[in-house]
Amino acid sequence: MTTATLQLDVDGPAAPPRSNGELVFAEPWEGRAFGLTMALVHGGVLDYETFRTALIERIAAWEAAPLPGEEFRYYRCWLAALEQVLGRAGLVSGDELERRSVEFAARPPGHDHRHDHHDHAH
Repeated sequence: MTTATLQLDVDGPAAPPRSNGELVFAEPWEGRAFGLTMALVHGGVLDYETFRTALIERIAAWEAAPLPGEEFRYYRCWLAALEQVLGRAGLVSGDELERRSVEFAARPPGHDHRHDHHDHAH
C-alpha cells in the first residue's frame, strides 16, 4: 500500500519555516505539533486543505492585529489552527484543550528526558 505524499507550501503564508530546504523547529513542541498534524492528515482524520485554510486565517489575523511587543511565531499560529480545526470537527473540546494545556504547562523542564547525557558520547 502506498501513501500519497503531501506537498507543503514552499512559499506564501502557509509555508513552514525552512533553512536550506529543511523544516526548522525552534522548540520541541513545534516539531511535535507539526508531526501530530501530519499524522492526523495521513490517517484521514484531518483534511489538509481545511487545516491550511485555518492556518492562513490565523496568520492573517495575527498580522492584522499583533500584540504589542510580541514577535510572530509561525507554529503558534499552526497550533491555534490545529486546535480550531479539531474543535470544529468535534474531535476535541475547548475545555479539554484547556485542561490538557494546564497539565502540560505544569510539567517540569526535561520531564520526558531522564538520563545522563554522557551515554550519548559513545
